[in-house]
Order: sequence, then structure tokens, then C-alpha cells
Amino acid sequence: MIASIFQKGKNYNIDFYQPIDISIPLSSDKNCVSAWYVNPMKLEAVENGDWIGDVNKGGSVNFRNITFNPHGNGTHTECVGHISKEFITINNCLKKFMFLAEVITILPTQLENGDFVITKKQFEMALDGTKPEALAIRTLSNGLNKLTTQYSNTNPPYVLEDAILFLNEIGVEHLLIDLPSVDKENDEGKLLAHHAFWQYPQNTQLQKTITEFIYVPNEILDGTYILNLQIASFENDASPSKPVLYKVF
Repeated sequence: MIASIFQKGKNYNIDFYQPIDISIPLSSDKNCVSAWYVNPMKLEAVENGDWIGDVNKGGSVNFRNITFNPHGNGTHTECVGHISKEFITINNCLKKFMFLAEVITILPTQLENGDFVITKKQFEMALDGTKPEALAIRTLSNGLNKLTTQYSNTNPPYVLEDAILFLNEIGVEHLLIDLPSVDKENDEGKLLAHHAFWQYPQNTQLQKTITEFIYVPNEILDGTYILNLQIASFENDASPSKPVLYKVF
């Protein structure tokens, strides 16, 4: 199914039958990707007297309770409600779902303190004048281990504040990254990148989102795509999400 999308003065053709799913699914597998010291997602059959919601245990249907943390288990999309005193939900902030996106690949650079970071200069070089609505960042190395890495207590790479300010300047409204956070794992609660991106509380940008824990396979080339950013309708600061790219031609 071929569609033509007119965006920012240009036509982009995409094939809806060729989606590129860059999400990591939530799973109860103990080896599923995780961060922030949370347990894997838990599935539990509902029990009501003699009845159990598990077909393999005699139930008529599978009927399970699910326990998970959207920030720590799998791909998720968050809004400014993640850092705000006000109760703001992703379901009320994300009202559009198709965006012109750029995929870039970056090798985080090491600071003197040993941290690995993404810098403003790296964004400038990778984007080379492009000003996308959405930016999907693939970091190197990019092995399949990203689907199962347990990031807690590993001090993963993160994005420097001035690099985020640069993305604000060029108009990026939806930031996607294959790391557990745009911020340092332990930063004394400053969350400099989150605050800079949403400009909270001075000039809060309700429409902007951050998606973490994506995975962009190596065979997907850097360049321009149409992004379909799908969320569940959670009235919460974050929701599990399914970002899907479509190659343009």
C-alpha cells in the first residue's frame, strides 16, 4: 500500500506494507531489557474462588493481571509529566502520530570522568543542516545485546544539556534514543536533558515527547523516514510505545 505524504513543502512516498518496528517489547522474560532497578514485567492469572484465568489450568479464557513499570521495562514514550509537579499525561500530550524523522548513528564520546556522552557537535555533524520533527538516535556499538541488557548500575551513555538545547533550536519535538534515558543514571535528580528538552517549568513544551529503549537494527540506514509513534492510551506520564519507521522514496 503506497501512500504519498506532503510535509514541509515536499512529497514523501512510503509503503505501509514495509514497516520498520524499532520498539523493544515488554516481556516477562527475566532477560528482557530493563533499567532503574525494576523487576521484569509480571503476568498473573486472575483467580476468583475455584475459577482461574489460565486455559492451561482449567480456565475458560486467559485473563491476566499485568505489573510493569513503563520507564524500566521496554520501549516507552514519555511527556513532561515525567518531571512536572503537575499531573500531565502522555495521552493528553501526544495528539499527532505521524512525523518526518531522521535516523542518525552516533558513537558516544568519553569525558575525562569516564562517562560516555552525546555532544552538540556530534548532533551538528550527524544532522548536517537537517531539521527534523523527530530524531531517532542509534548509538554504537549496536549489537542484539541491546534487547536484553540490564542497565541498572551500569552508568550508560547520556545526552549533554547543550546538545539538547541544540535540538530545541532546530525544532526537534520528538526525541527517540536506544538508551534507558537521555540523562545520566545517577545525577542527583537534576535530569538536565529532560528539563532542557521540555523547558520545564519556565516555558513548558507539552507537545514534545521522549521515547527511550528503542532498537534500530544495523541494516536500517541513516536518513529520512516517516515515523508513526504509537502509544497505549495511558493517563500516565509515560506509556509503552511502538515507534514504527517507513522508508521514504
